[in-house]
Amino acid sequence: MDEALARALRGYDDVRDRYIAALEAKGVRFAAPGAAGADEAPGSLEARIAEARARLAARGVASRNAGASLSVGWLSPACVACTGPEGSETFSTTFRCHRDCYFCFNHNQPDYERFVREGCPWEEGLATAARERPGIVAVGLTGGEPLLALDDAVRFLERAGELFPAAHKRLYTSGDLLDEDAARRLAAVGLREIRFSVKDFDPEPLQERVLAAMAVARRRIPDVMVEMPVVPGTGARMRELLARFDAIGIRGINLLEFCFPFHGWDEFARRGLVVRNPPFAVMYDYGYSGGLPIAGSEELALELMEYGIDQGFSFGMHYCSLENKHRSEMRQRNERAAGLHPCFSLDGGDFMLKAGKVFGADRAPARAALAAAGCRDFLEDADDEALLFPLAWAGALAGTEVTLARSVNLMEPGEGGTSALMEVGLELA
Repeated sequence: MDEALARALRGYDDVRDRYIAALEAKGVRFAAPGAAGADEAPGSLEARIAEARARLAARGVASRNAGASLSVGWLSPACVACTGPEGSETFSTTFRCHRDCYFCFNHNQPDYERFVREGCPWEEGLATAARERPGIVAVGLTGGEPLLALDDAVRFLERAGELFPAAHKRLYTSGDLLDEDAARRLAAVGLREIRFSVKDFDPEPLQERVLAAMAVARRRIPDVMVEMPVVPGTGARMRELLARFDAIGIRGINLLEFCFPFHGWDEFARRGLVVRNPPFAVMYDYGYSGGLPIAGSEELALELMEYGIDQGFSFGMHYCSLENKHRSEMRQRNERAAGLHPCFSLDGGDFMLKAGKVFGADRAPARAALAAAGCRDFLEDADDEALLFPLAWAGALAGTEVTLARSVNLMEPGEGGTSALMEVGLELA
């Protein structure tokens, strides 16, 4: 491997290692690289996940967004829209909540304390969305717990219907507060989908209350869903709950990758949980406030999907990884820059802007082979001793001894509404 390429790869390894070391210094525990825990062999979890994904694919499970989203059966239109060209937008009327879930990531949200006290400026948010993104095809209402302010939730849905009359409207709730009257009022103002959160740590009477609320919703609201994080170690109870959900007749379930939201690590440590290592495929300070993925969550989610297929459950199942949340952000940010320069193209899987890149002594033979094939677009990167070119011409390097890398880039927001292209990773082709 050329020394310039090795140096560039080490630079990104150093970024990852410093990130992990900084969190470990604060007490956060990471798994061994590619494993479910510190005591597992490196790469063991990755191998099991690859095998599970292959089994699911053989059974008809669909893969979207470079594998960040897996689904079988019915899939919510809002989930499709989340990373679609028109997009989806989610709002809150309040950050107040009668629950105190240890994994809640609202604490990471800007102005969290103020929005708990005063409520959220949802009218302004809807107006801005209508002005800047009039083609939105899905609108969601979350919290906090939106049913703590039922009148506001109803007013939100009414206004969303006026501004986005064709949009699919959904609401997220713990389910504790939903009754017949609330379901009737929500349905009357166009709520199409309701997503219930079921907590694995809830006592059985409270879980039964939420399950009963799902049955109430089934009589009023077309699409009743469950959306819950998959916590390692809860497989047995999750299987029981899946059977209960099927008996109620839900339309689908979103199995979410469980995440550490940068606070309350003691609760995660008490349960023996560790953070996935590496936490991201591409290291970056993503805008989504969900935090860091917990090792073993994806593996259990895939096991539950396979179990659901085996049992013949009637509802759709969707595994939504943390990476899938990032895909939505990256598409919104990068798609508009896809034509910025001929060397960079939008990857339709992870929505990053990518270019071919060769280093050091490989530059001259690569340029000659590419030019002979008809490529005319090149960029020199003097700092990295590298040459960039459009990936569409990568085939011209077949048969050469050139080591090809893919430069991974995104649009980094700057001051005053400006943005700049920023390289955030390298992939060996």
